[in-house]
Amino acid sequence: MSTYRFISAEKARTPVSMACRWLGVSRSGYYAWATRAPSQRALTDAWLTERIRAVHEAHRGVYGAPRIHADLRLAHGVRVSRKRVERLMRAAGISGLVRRKRGRTTISVPGVRVADDLVERRFRPDAPNVLWIADVTCARGRAGCTWPPFRTPTRGGSSAGAWPTTCAQSLSSTRCRWPSAAGVRRPD
Repeated sequence: MSTYRFISAEKARTPVSMACRWLGVSRSGYYAWATRAPSQRALTDAWLTERIRAVHEAHRGVYGAPRIHADLRLAHGVRVSRKRVERLMRAAGISGLVRRKRGRTTISVPGVRVADDLVERRFRPDAPNVLWIADVTCARGRAGCTWPPFRTPTRGGSSAGAWPTTCAQSLSSTRCRWPSAAGVRRPD
């Protein structure tokens, strides 16, 4: 079948008899294919593709093959297999919304104690110089990962100095010393 489609597409540039000879098919077979009416399955596939397209557009282009299959069977009473719906969607270039995987932010290690919540989720202190918070961001480079410290005062003041953290590379609990505002490390 795909050979005949190729001959049909190229018949403006190449005579049919030469194309049939080069591809090893008979001319009578090509002309029988070209004049034959579409099969019942091809007609059903065309009708089903239009139904799939209508259901897909009715649901804002979000539904994929499993949901479109369920909608066709339950709401419209169309008996069709999920794999056929997948094939027709792929042929028509229809796809549902694909969820992206989020990166893992926490690495749980058995036996490692999680840092205590010293702030108790209260990020708005009553007075200045009472609470400082920090954000640790992994900066990936050619030499590997570095963990530059970023400190953010909530209402001005100084940091606690040494905070417990878990190093994602070694997966061990360590005490990290954060540089002070002047860039000098504080003693323990």
